[in-house]
Amino acid sequence: MSDPMSDPTSDPRIERFFAAEGPWRAELAALRRLALAAALEETFKWRAPVYVAAGGNVATLGGLKDCCVLSFFKGALLADPQGLLEPPGEATRSARVARLHGPAEIEAKAQALAALLEEAAANERAGRRVDLPPDDFELPDALQARIAVDPAFAEAWAALTPGRRRGWALHVGRAKGAGTRVRRTEEAAPRILAGKGLHDR
Repeated sequence: MSDPMSDPTSDPRIERFFAAEGPWRAELAALRRLALAAALEETFKWRAPVYVAAGGNVATLGGLKDCCVLSFFKGALLADPQGLLEPPGEATRSARVARLHGPAEIEAKAQALAALLEEAAANERAGRRVDLPPDDFELPDALQARIAVDPAFAEAWAALTPGRRRGWALHVGRAKGAGTRVRRTEEAAPRILAGKGLHDR
């Protein structure tokens, strides 16, 4: 079988990412091999390698302080019989991550990780989407007020994806004081008007 990394990528940013010195260099290279073996296209977005199938984002990887992660954008769709995945945060509804702590762990879990990558790729090629329920959060008072008085903002808010609305609502709503909620809404407004979520660049 040919080496999935034998053909160099056309994007030098990807090679710089994997060549950079860091505590998870060997682990990230191992995860890269698994992603490429799953016949995923390797791209570079959000300052990290992203693996794509049928034009849709499937997975990304990166190093954190205490682990490296293989993240699935629509991980909630995956069967995950080995229980390797978890939500990356308490407000997450779609994404799931596998947290990994060394080459030996990745090697031991390689077959299960490869199966997850292949299933995620198949889901993307089949056009599967995470069936998210309607907004399950209360809209903070400051956001409600801005929506009520600013038609352009109201239109932009309605056009956001459910996940982006949820992110902004939680960000604003977690502020304890009314003044802070208003300030967060005003700071968020230009990005919301541009159709961006809390973590979009």
